[in-house]
Amino acid sequence: MNSQVETEFQTQNDSKETFLADVLEGLSSSPKKLHSKYFYDEAGDRLFQQIMNMSDYYLTNCELDIFKNKTELLAKSILIDDEPFDLIELGAGDAMKSSYLLEHLTKKNIDFTYMPIDISGHILDELNEKFSRDLPELDVITLEGDYFDMLDKAMTISQRRKVVLFLGGNIGNMDMGESYHFCRELRRKLNRGDILLIGFDLKKNPQTILDAYNDEAGITSSFNLNLLIRMNRELEADFDVLNFQHYQTYDPISGACKSYLVSLTEQNVHIGNQIFRFEENELIDMEISQKFSQDDISKLARDSKFHIIDEITDSKNWFVDSIWQVL
Repeated sequence: MNSQVETEFQTQNDSKETFLADVLEGLSSSPKKLHSKYFYDEAGDRLFQQIMNMSDYYLTNCELDIFKNKTELLAKSILIDDEPFDLIELGAGDAMKSSYLLEHLTKKNIDFTYMPIDISGHILDELNEKFSRDLPELDVITLEGDYFDMLDKAMTISQRRKVVLFLGGNIGNMDMGESYHFCRELRRKLNRGDILLIGFDLKKNPQTILDAYNDEAGITSSFNLNLLIRMNRELEADFDVLNFQHYQTYDPISGACKSYLVSLTEQNVHIGNQIFRFEENELIDMEISQKFSQDDISKLARDSKFHIIDEITDSKNWFVDSIWQVL
């Protein structure tokens, strides 16, 4: 086995061990919990693409509106005196929205390197193929792994100014306490003059939000249940997916939109040699999609020691890309 294969093999083992440890810890807690970052295996990637294409899932179109129709404003907000920079995208996915900005910067002959970070190697492989075909002059360095580990790696690759994209309302995948911790940690890793462009899904009509996460076609349900299927395949679990049901809630006061899986019966689930007991109607906390007010955003930036230099909203004022700078 050559060194490259050994490294890839070790990475796969480490990833599986971390996955298992997180699952065992989550299912041992009360209430039971699973990490939404593990939704994204190959099947999960496909299901999430379907979710983003749903008519009720407004988030994609709102932020796409910004990147497609207000590209010049976005570019102006991150450029400083033609200084070269690294454009780092946390959780790049298919880069559908950021592609408009990448193409704009490339056509303007701006000196930058695109560094997409994603936990899914499958997605990053597809990104490489996409940009090699559609935007061959773009300088791309893909980084597979967790946000902060790969951000540390990106900081060692070059000493250039950093512009970090955190799109799709992904900050909402944390509760408010976690989002404050995340932004403080992100600020700690960045340098004076670096920029964070961060997308926030704004509070709006509660039914509009609930419909986005509780589609009649059941795609979101399949997306959540797919994590159980992945655990069966990769962790020697024996979940009966038919014994679980997707349940969605939204609290318009706190802005917390939460997904659960409900155990439909009393049952035991095995993961390797571990046994987990589920009572009838017991919940697994799967995911939060936090929604924000303008005051929430201002407080988050201020607490994290960022300065808001611009805010760009979609045509409906349902979503905002807020541009923060490290002073």
